[in-house]
Amino acid sequence: MLRFQHTEYLWAFVLLIVLVLAFAWVTWWKRRSVRRIGDPVMVEKLFSGYSRRLFTIKFLLVFIAFFFGVAGLANLQKGSRLEKITRKGVDVIIALDVSKSMLATDAKPDRLTRAKQLVTRLMDKLDNDRVGLVVFAGNAYLQMPLTVDYSAARMYLNSITPDLIPRQGTEINEAIRISDEAFNKKERKHKALIIISDGEDHNEGAVAEAKKALENGVVINTVGIGSPTGAPLPDPAAGGLKKDRDGKTVISKLNEDALKSLASTGKGMYLHLMNNTDDVVEALAAKIDSMEQKEFGENVFSDYNSYFQYFLGICLLLILLEFFLPEGKKKKADADALPGLKTANAR
Repeated sequence: MLRFQHTEYLWAFVLLIVLVLAFAWVTWWKRRSVRRIGDPVMVEKLFSGYSRRLFTIKFLLVFIAFFFGVAGLANLQKGSRLEKITRKGVDVIIALDVSKSMLATDAKPDRLTRAKQLVTRLMDKLDNDRVGLVVFAGNAYLQMPLTVDYSAARMYLNSITPDLIPRQGTEINEAIRISDEAFNKKERKHKALIIISDGEDHNEGAVAEAKKALENGVVINTVGIGSPTGAPLPDPAAGGLKKDRDGKTVISKLNEDALKSLASTGKGMYLHLMNNTDDVVEALAAKIDSMEQKEFGENVFSDYNSYFQYFLGICLLLILLEFFLPEGKKKKADADALPGLKTANAR
């Protein structure tokens, strides 16, 4: 199993785009300057020590060095030792709403970030339980199957963004169905589903799916995030707030009634999340601990080999090559650069 130990550093790969744009701008600027001076062919003869090819190679060395440097900081690891772990706990699947409405800022810094913080803290409380992740918006997907590998769970959680599911909506019914299928069908207990959503634009078939899941032994708890009064949605493309067709600001509101109905149908509880993350975590952990538990074993990697030194070594080597590589080719004699000069001197 391969993984990055520090996934937060992978965001630095975005700077590669900045490097490419900077290189393109400098190249354009140099060519424009040459054209302003005069005929490009004659001007380049005056600057015989400059080489576009070497300049491009130096940029590529920096670009590749940056890539390997970021990969080194993130520390690519490979599992080296499997260990069978026997635990006594409950199977818990967390269904997380990733629709655009989860970007509303009534829960600071925004609903989705607050929800991910909740899941992270909850996993700290569920060391003896298996955890799975489902993400949903206009569709639902099993992001991570049930596992006791909490480091992998956190890695998957960090990668969750609204861009995972382009189709918009709040298909809670699909999230319940996918979650139900991820549990062991042979069991009729030891199963808990936690749905974290603002409940907006939900599908009416969610209650029917909740009843089916309950018949399979799934206890459904819901966490409503946001404010019933609502908050405007950011529009990154326009650089402001999202507008409807009439030009009015779109307000996203928490639909508590829908989430309370699901919790009631699923024999679980409803909790409201705003700035009370610790209280919600304690309530959910207590609810799960009160459930009947089972023993289960799973093979997990207990030790990893790190390969950051190879990536950082390549990065350093490429930086040294770039440093000692000249930007221009070796200058020729002036007589070679300017034909006719030798003849003039002879006279």
